[in-house]
Amino acid sequence: MNLYDVYPLFDVNIVKGQGCKVWDDKGQEYLDLYGGHAVISIGHSHPHYIDRVTRQLQQIGFYSNSVINKLQQELAARLGRISGYDDYQLFLINSGAEANENALKLASFKTGRTRVLSCEKAFHGRTSLAVEVTNNPKIVAPINDNSHACFLPLNDLEPWVRELAKGDVAAVMLECIQGVGGIRMATPEFAQGLAEACRRHGAVLICDEIQCGYGRSGRFFAHQWLGIRPDIITVAKGIANGFPMGGVLISPEFQPVYGQLGTTFGGNHLACAAALAVLDVMEQEALVANADDTGSYLTEQLKSLQQTGRHIVDVRGRGLMIGIDLDIPHKEVRQPLIYEQHCFTGCAGTNTLRLLPPLCLTRQEADDFINRLKTCL
Repeated sequence: MNLYDVYPLFDVNIVKGQGCKVWDDKGQEYLDLYGGHAVISIGHSHPHYIDRVTRQLQQIGFYSNSVINKLQQELAARLGRISGYDDYQLFLINSGAEANENALKLASFKTGRTRVLSCEKAFHGRTSLAVEVTNNPKIVAPINDNSHACFLPLNDLEPWVRELAKGDVAAVMLECIQGVGGIRMATPEFAQGLAEACRRHGAVLICDEIQCGYGRSGRFFAHQWLGIRPDIITVAKGIANGFPMGGVLISPEFQPVYGQLGTTFGGNHLACAAALAVLDVMEQEALVANADDTGSYLTEQLKSLQQTGRHIVDVRGRGLMIGIDLDIPHKEVRQPLIYEQHCFTGCAGTNTLRLLPPLCLTRQEADDFINRLKTCL
């Protein structure tokens, strides 16, 4: 049997990682400015993470959600305190798409409505409801009903208010920093106006923090830069540093109803141990502050490089979520970065490099990346 071929693969077999570096099966070291697509939050193979997950596996890795799991309760309490949402409720599942799927269901259950407003260039996942509010026709199958979704421009408040005033919108789905959309950031004026319009017209405001959350922007959640407090927040990627996990943070205005939501694997003992280890390290090593500090430094260095006229036309982002727009296709830079300079980055569209490194990236490693990028440019 062969693998179903859905990804164009770089000819590199990564077998080992440590901090912000990974190694292939030939022993070649690479600088990781991609973090496995924003998943590696505390760095590869962190010793505390390994220890806590190993100790949990030696006790019990999984049991049904039909019994008490104290690790879930501990995770909810810790996450609430660290994020500033200790009055919210936490539902644990397995992925970002699943988090968004359940968030949309909760909004529809609460309002009795079916319409969702989402951003142009939005990406919220590939499962049934999540893909309907993702602005990419290529990945929406005929079985998915796109009549539920309306796509509107980021930072242009007027059409959002006009649609909300119709009174039939269940939810607004917002990435405060768009990832796949090319590191496009919502403005405080837009976000605050949108939040107020949602309250006025009875729509649920959902912030998708799957890529931009969990400290990546330099605050725990990216929307905390904007002065808003959403009704529902979705998380995944960095929550467990590579162990499959997602979560939905739900306002106290929502009352749980038995049977509406459920999961087999979500919040299992091993996943919770991984997520608790991530919070341990984030606090002990001040990784949110480091994302802000090192991210600002890296952005400044990239903007200085832009002034030299080396194919960079724009640099934007917050913390360690940075987009570099080029005047040439990104593959002309990304491929030599990987094969010649041994450095991983992400991409968006056809001309944007996307940087999503582990939150432990140092200034020295940032300088190392700049030097490798200079060579490729």
